[in-house]
Amino acid sequence: MADSSSQQPSSRESLVSLIMTVFNREKFLGDAIESALCQSYRNFELIIWDDGSTDRSLEIATHYAQKDARIRLVAAEHQGRIFALQQAHTMAKGSYVGWLDSDDRLAPDTILETAEILDQQPQIGMVYTQYETIDENNCVTGLGRRCKIAYSDLQMLVDFMTFHFRLIRRSIYEQIGGVDSSFPCAIDYDLCLRLAEITEFYHLQKPLYFYREHAESISQRQRNHQIHHAQRAIQNALERRGLSDVYELVVHPPNQFELYRK
Repeated sequence: MADSSSQQPSSRESLVSLIMTVFNREKFLGDAIESALCQSYRNFELIIWDDGSTDRSLEIATHYAQKDARIRLVAAEHQGRIFALQQAHTMAKGSYVGWLDSDDRLAPDTILETAEILDQQPQIGMVYTQYETIDENNCVTGLGRRCKIAYSDLQMLVDFMTFHFRLIRRSIYEQIGGVDSSFPCAIDYDLCLRLAEITEFYHLQKPLYFYREHAESISQRQRNHQIHHAQRAIQNALERRGLSDVYELVVHPPNQFELYRK
C-alpha cells in the first residue's frame, strides 16, 4: 500500500475528490481502495461512505483510513446509495469529482490523465475513459461493450457510453443539482444526460477503469428496474431538449433503446 508520508502533492495539481459508497463489499473493497491509494496523481482525497454495512467492510475501510490521511471515512446508517452519494458529495473539497465503485479498480494513471484534460481544456466539464471488465480474481475479460459506442448527443439518448471512469468539474455537477433522488436505478445515466445539456464531454480513449463482473452483481430484478428508470431518464431528456414531439422512444427486449421520428 502507498505510504501517505511520501505522497506530497505538487502545488500545481488540482485537488480531486474520489467518492466511494460501500455496502457489504468486504470481498473486493481492499482492492478498490488500494487502486485509489496507488494513483500516480497525488493531490486527491478519497471519501468513503459506509452505508451501514453488516459485514467487515467498515473494518477494512477503517484499517486503510488509519494509515492514509487522504481517506475521509464516514460510518452511517443504511439509507441507500443515493443518499450516500448525495452526502458524500457535500463533503467533497476538490475542484473535480469522480466515483469509484467499491468492487471496481482504477488504473494507476486514471486521475493523472483525466485531471490533465480538465486542467488544460476549461470548456470540458466531464472527461470519461474506456473500461475493461474483470472477474472476481482481477483477470481482465475484455474491453467494455460501451467503449465501442461513439459519442454524440443524440446517440447518448439511447446508449449510455459515458460509463466509466468519469471525472467531473464540481462546479458543473453542482450547477445541475447533483444526482436526482427520484432515480434509485440508472442514477449515473440520468446525471450524464443532464450534464451533456450544459457542458462538453471528452472521451479519453484509454481503458483506465476496471469494472468487475461477479456473482453479487446486479440481479435480474434490479436490471429490470434499471431499464425502467433508464427509459424514464431518456424520456425526461427528450422533453428537456424539446425533442419529445420529434422522436418516439421504443424499448426492444431485453434492454435496447431506439428513437423513431414521429
